[in-house]
Amino acid sequence: MTELLQQLVNGLSLGAVYALIALGYTMIYGVLRFINFAHADVFMVGGFIGLYLAPHVPGGGTVLGGMLVLFGAMIGCALLGMGIERLAYRPLRGAPTLNVLITAIGVSLFLQAGGQLVFGAAPRSFPAVFPTGAITLGPLEFSTNQLLVIGVAGALVVALQLLVYRTRMGSALRAVSQNPKAARLMGINNDVVIRWTFALGSALAGAGGVLYAVNYPSVDPLMGVMPGLKAFVAAIVGGIGSIPGAALGGLLLGLIETVVAGSPYSTYKDAIAFALLIVFLLFRPAGILGRARVEKV
Repeated sequence: MTELLQQLVNGLSLGAVYALIALGYTMIYGVLRFINFAHADVFMVGGFIGLYLAPHVPGGGTVLGGMLVLFGAMIGCALLGMGIERLAYRPLRGAPTLNVLITAIGVSLFLQAGGQLVFGAAPRSFPAVFPTGAITLGPLEFSTNQLLVIGVAGALVVALQLLVYRTRMGSALRAVSQNPKAARLMGINNDVVIRWTFALGSALAGAGGVLYAVNYPSVDPLMGVMPGLKAFVAAIVGGIGSIPGAALGGLLLGLIETVVAGSPYSTYKDAIAFALLIVFLLFRPAGILGRARVEKV
């Protein structure tokens, strides 16, 4: 029982990071109906921004210093996301989906190669930007970093949900998602809404990059590949286009992966995510909280 509870906390911590990345996938898909495969590499850039910001932020190693590093990475990734949208995706607005998909893969490879050129290919040790310690509850011992990741990710998910459903920008975002032409006729600037969608999704990926590096203190230019693929699976499992679904899918995948990693079948912990994807595509392609769509062709 003790071991199971320990795995539960470990799984929630990992799943919280997957949830943050999955939210970016699901937001962009919800508005533009395509998967931004470069999103995983924005996550990587967030980790490196945190690495370079950490020595220059006042109060390093404190909660305040750590939050400044986190917000700095979110701002940097939001700007990167807006730049990617403006330079790579906006010129393809209205182009066939395959063109956009190929471009997304190209941007992803560009960021990976650029990261190796700028940051070097070798893994870099990530500093302790938050206070480290352990909390003991009876036979259980939790890392403060794990609890921090769960708490910060939960707060960001709630903030995003409130922004989407309680603000004018959120209303505009939902309108563009449902019918871009009607939204434009109602006076909504679709370009601004799409730009903000990329900014929000990329900011969450940046937060995920820092939080991932806090728990697994190493960053490298390819660090986003596997977490990005698993977060994509989480978005599909939870229901692509659904914010609660992306969060649920991330947590579920993190829990399953952690349980498998602690079992005799630990070598299959990466394969289980993709097996789960196949099962959902076969039997429930809309995901747990997603809704089936009828598309005219």
